[in-house]
Amino acid sequence: MRTVETRGGTSFAERSLSIHLVRGVAGFGLLAGSFALIPVVGLLSLLLLPVGLLALRGCPLCWVMGLAEVVSRGRVERSCADGRCRVTPRRAPAGEGGSRPPS
Repeated sequence: MRTVETRGGTSFAERSLSIHLVRGVAGFGLLAGSFALIPVVGLLSLLLLPVGLLALRGCPLCWVMGLAEVVSRGRVERSCADGRCRVTPRRAPAGEGGSRPPS
């Protein structure tokens, strides 16, 4: 399984949400199709299973974790101190978004 090294560790996420969703649709579609086609094609349809797992990069849970990382990228930050880690909403830097100072 390929993971991406980030500042805080490894990531299961793609670079963009659209790429991640395409991989998910392909992977879950192939997994479902491999079982749904058994009455039509027989056990030969189970050859779609490894291809579906390859599209999901190994396991469906890893794909879901990557989806959460893609969606939350840039919106949350992780901080660890004294052996405890917390995930908190990222504060926008001064001058970006949010409310404007009174004039």
